[in-house]
Amino acid sequence: MGISIVKSSSLPPTFYLKLTYISYNLFKKVAFIVLIDNHQRVINYLRISVTQRCNFRCLYCMSEKPFSWVPQENLLSFEELFVFIKMAIDSGVDKIRLTGGEPLLRDSVDKLVSMIYSYAPQVDLCMTTNAYLLKHLAKRLRDAGLKRVNISLDSLDQETMKQIAKKDVLSQVLDGIDEAIRVGLKIKINTVILQGINEHEVLDLFEYAKSREIEIRYIEYMQNSFAKDALVGLSSPKILDVLSKKYHFDDDGYSANSPSHYYRLDDGYRFGMIEPHRDDFCTSCNRLRLTAEGDLIPCLYFDESMSIKKHVKSGDIKSAAKVLQDVIGNRALKNRWSDDESSNRAFYETGG
Repeated sequence: MGISIVKSSSLPPTFYLKLTYISYNLFKKVAFIVLIDNHQRVINYLRISVTQRCNFRCLYCMSEKPFSWVPQENLLSFEELFVFIKMAIDSGVDKIRLTGGEPLLRDSVDKLVSMIYSYAPQVDLCMTTNAYLLKHLAKRLRDAGLKRVNISLDSLDQETMKQIAKKDVLSQVLDGIDEAIRVGLKIKINTVILQGINEHEVLDLFEYAKSREIEIRYIEYMQNSFAKDALVGLSSPKILDVLSKKYHFDDDGYSANSPSHYYRLDDGYRFGMIEPHRDDFCTSCNRLRLTAEGDLIPCLYFDESMSIKKHVKSGDIKSAAKVLQDVIGNRALKNRWSDDESSNRAFYETGG
């Protein structure tokens, strides 16, 4: 079998790769468009926020937001989301992450998982969750076709976790992790370390994950206007310094398009750092974000977006594809993070 990649000058610059497969026993051409932005980055990863609702009020995300939610009728239905998802998959998206808010608060979210898996079982289909409801849903999600979960875990101490989430949640979260392990879901743990709050748990969280053969990723605190005032995150060099006092590890670099900067212990265990302030953080970004109300967002730290809502509700796939093309064609080279700048983007709308 031969594979050729041909650049087509007849297509817009954001949509210009045609892939042709030639079988050894017959001549058959199967062509599809690969999404490429104006900085030559291939876009193959779609993060879909299925709800803005969350049952936590974490200090670094939505600390002061009242417990409210967008009316159900304002959200795209799973069927409407799926119209766009199919088009994105057919255009080259091969990784989809369901996020929130807390995605497990959306009723029957396993239905959407099943729709995606049935259409394209080869897609890397995963979910980010706080795991509070995961104990009762892990098997349903796995049976529907979910492959992996990223779980937010910021403390192993009940009172500290309560301080961060503004709710007594630790035992339910740990039960959810245990059940995900039991049913065979692959797991990563995401941790935000905050000075004066959970910085003393860097090593404890690391060893909790390592003992379960779960990859942990430390995410540097991302300033945003919805977080509690005066929060200060612990930087990745300081986290690495804590870990280096007990473990020897080597710099393993970046892995494909992952935002994680990886490190590897002598025994092969790998962990990551997500460092949005690094100059090279955006170099290989392959992600777009879609909100539950149909806003397509080119970057987590940009306030700009374009809506596909009316197009998918009317079944106008051509116009939805044009919005996708325009969003990709206008992606900035780099996010707007700086040490003294906060985003006005609500992370609970876009999945973080």
